[in-house]
Amino acid sequence: MATDKTYNSTPVESVGSAEDVLNVTAVEEATADAQSAPQTDLDAAAEAVAADFAEEDAVLAAEQAGLAIEGETAEEEAAADVDRGDVSGKSKQELVDMFAEKIASEPVQTLRKSVEAIKIAFYKLHRAEVDAARKAFEAAEPEKEFVPAPDALEIRLKDLFKEYRRRRDEYIANLDNIKEENLKLKLSIIDELKELVNSDETLNNTFAKFRELQQRWKDTGPVPQTKVKDLWETYNLHVENFYNFIKINKELRDLDLKKNYEQKIQLCEQAEALLMEPSIVDAFHKLQKLHDEWRETGPVANEYKESLWERFKAASSRINKQHQEYFDSIKQEQLKNLELKSELCAKTEALAEQPYTTRKEWNKASERLIEIQKVWRTIGFAPKKDNTRIYERFRTACDRFFEAKRDFYAGVKSEMEHNLALKQEICEAAEALQSSDDWKHATEQIIALQAKWKQVGAVSRRYSDQVWKRFRAACDNFFERKSQHFAGIEGEHEANLRKKLSLIDEMMAADVAEGGYDMIKEFQRRWSEIGYVPIKQKDAVQKRYKAAVDQLFGTLRGSERDRSMNRFKERLQSMKGAGDKRLKSERERLYNKVRQMEQDIALLENNIGFFSKSKNAEAMIADIREKIAKSKRELQDTIEKVRLIDARSAEQEKE
Repeated sequence: MATDKTYNSTPVESVGSAEDVLNVTAVEEATADAQSAPQTDLDAAAEAVAADFAEEDAVLAAEQAGLAIEGETAEEEAAADVDRGDVSGKSKQELVDMFAEKIASEPVQTLRKSVEAIKIAFYKLHRAEVDAARKAFEAAEPEKEFVPAPDALEIRLKDLFKEYRRRRDEYIANLDNIKEENLKLKLSIIDELKELVNSDETLNNTFAKFRELQQRWKDTGPVPQTKVKDLWETYNLHVENFYNFIKINKELRDLDLKKNYEQKIQLCEQAEALLMEPSIVDAFHKLQKLHDEWRETGPVANEYKESLWERFKAASSRINKQHQEYFDSIKQEQLKNLELKSELCAKTEALAEQPYTTRKEWNKASERLIEIQKVWRTIGFAPKKDNTRIYERFRTACDRFFEAKRDFYAGVKSEMEHNLALKQEICEAAEALQSSDDWKHATEQIIALQAKWKQVGAVSRRYSDQVWKRFRAACDNFFERKSQHFAGIEGEHEANLRKKLSLIDEMMAADVAEGGYDMIKEFQRRWSEIGYVPIKQKDAVQKRYKAAVDQLFGTLRGSERDRSMNRFKERLQSMKGAGDKRLKSERERLYNKVRQMEQDIALLENNIGFFSKSKNAEAMIADIREKIAKSKRELQDTIEKVRLIDARSAEQEKE
């Protein structure tokens, strides 16, 4: 099979192994016009491929160090173009076994997509197991920090990954040597092609030899990038010489050109069909294979050469543009993801810096952090150069938060142990009192123990129920005994209540004006001799008794005041015609008494302010207030007497 007469219809040969991915820009420039492309553009394509290898190596190194659990951009690229049917539904053990089998049986340069798919599937299962273990642990022991157990399968997977990396590095290291050997082979083929032009063999043998050289050229692998252009120009030159100078049968040549034309028509149609391919990445990779087939297909008639190449190039350009736009959109989405993850990092760092002082605050902050982690897992990848850095920032903030939480709970554990010891002492004190018959004293002490119990902080959940039931049992035992003891005297209290109510009715009906203070004292004596009443009626009956006593005293005081005022009025009447001297003397005495009483009342009221600041002053304050009330009543009586004297004096002046 022959090749095109001129080089400008031949695409640039792909660089590297079948595993390598061409740079999009390099492919578009090469396919546009290889003859006019400067050497620097071809070198840029090689540098792009080398950059892809360097970035991939960085990802692989991070994965070996155990940092790829969160996920890297390489995984995203693999997820875009790897069929996951081989790994779906498999267990972790099956995935590890598959990895080991592929390393042992398949060429290392063909394994990258399979390795990435296995790794993604494995860590998806691994993360699910870790999350389930964490939830179970936190439900059982929430005060402790969860530490995942070592996973033997994960260790095995990492060891296999190291072996894959080692073999891949060896392959890449040997790739340059292989390309040099391929260069020597292709130069040898060109030399044989030169000799074929001057061969004296028969036409059939010469053409068969030419076909054999073409096949050897096609089967020979890639050569160093710097030699690609010169090598292809030299090869095409001698292919053209073969067609121009060998006396070949014109019908055979036309048949060959027609066959090449039909093949290139099919390649154009296949390239155009790729525009409808659902996966842009798959379409791009398939296009690279079509370019390889175009390169190996021989020449066509000159009148079809340019039109065919323009048709094929037009389809290639559209696919390359779609591919570029696809990855541009991914980059924009990754930049947005970076911004979202940066915000989550800032929120996590703010949580880690807060000085929490209670378990409630820590639990609330932990819930917020768990929500942040859930949101993190829903966000896609950041740009490749930022992905590891932003993940490390987030993981560092989370680690700092949980380290502070561990330190806090270590202190809480010590405090809980101290609280447990205090509550056990309270239990022992309550148990010592539960058999006491000194009801009043024991009740006060148990109530004090209950108040002290409330002041003691929390204890570990493991002992909380146990120690509380112990304390409550001692308290319940005491109060049950006390209740049984006092149940027998409830009837007596009811009888006392009836007696006191009857006495109150008698007091309300008594004529205190006849009996005087002795009657009130007798009522008070009889009241004090009656025993306790039910506690629920105690305040009400005491209030009724006090009201009855106050009424008796009020009635008695009113009667005495009336008698006193009547006697005073009789004295004033006896002073009629005696002149003003006695009236004035009496008025002056009463007026001085009024002034003295006002001073005494002010002094007593002032003293109440001092007594209110001291402890146990209620009785003294009540006594002073009673004195003040009595003095005020006497003051009003004295003022009334002064007014009577003034009225009497006015009558004498009229007479």
